Amino acid sequence: MQNIIVEVGQTRIQTQNATLARQVLEASAGLQPHPLAELTSITIEGGFLTPPAIGEFWKGQGGIYAGLMRGEGNQLDYHLVVAVGDQVEVEEITWGGAGQAELRACSDRDGRANTLALVESEHSHPAAEWAATREVDGHRDFYLPARRELRLCWVNVPELFVDAWYWSSTQSSPSYAWVQGFAGGFQITDHKDFETRARAVRRVLTTSTL
Repeated sequence: MQNIIVEVGQTRIQTQNATLARQVLEASAGLQPHPLAELTSITIEGGFLTPPAIGEFWKGQGGIYAGLMRGEGNQLDYHLVVAVGDQVEVEEITWGGAGQAELRACSDRDGRANTLALVESEHSHPAAEWAATREVDGHRDFYLPARRELRLCWVNVPELFVDAWYWSSTQSSPSYAWVQGFAGGFQITDHKDFETRARAVRRVLTTSTL
């Protein structure tokens, strides 16, 4: 079994527990409400965590590899994975919270942050809450993608989606949120009480930069 070495600031952790290593990475990159510190390096002894070709199943990562996303601000770039398996897509679900301004769920790129904000809101947001409860290959860090993450999916892996509208986690206004169309590739805003499709995604961090 491979040893995973994670260095965060002056702290160095060596473990064979991939879940522990992932939690440290996610926290250090700001993917949890209370980030630890700035990530300095990660090494997997005996090899590197290398994604497959775009559109292929990524063994052990819960889905199909959709491509590389640029991290926002000082966050790391990351690989986007579209969930596959049972109950990873829902046909009819609302965004929820119509009339309520969710100011922490307006990111065009960071669906993880949007989803956390919606799940923690005092108002109900069915699509985000559904996505956050998905589990595939032991991973429970799925979320509702932001509009730019859905755009990447339309460009790289449209075959994973039906020709319909899919909710993003990106709010447009108190009563509207962004949806991605997989028939023509358009993005529009739709009323939060409208029922449409949703698909869960997750991310795998990388130390590469664009």
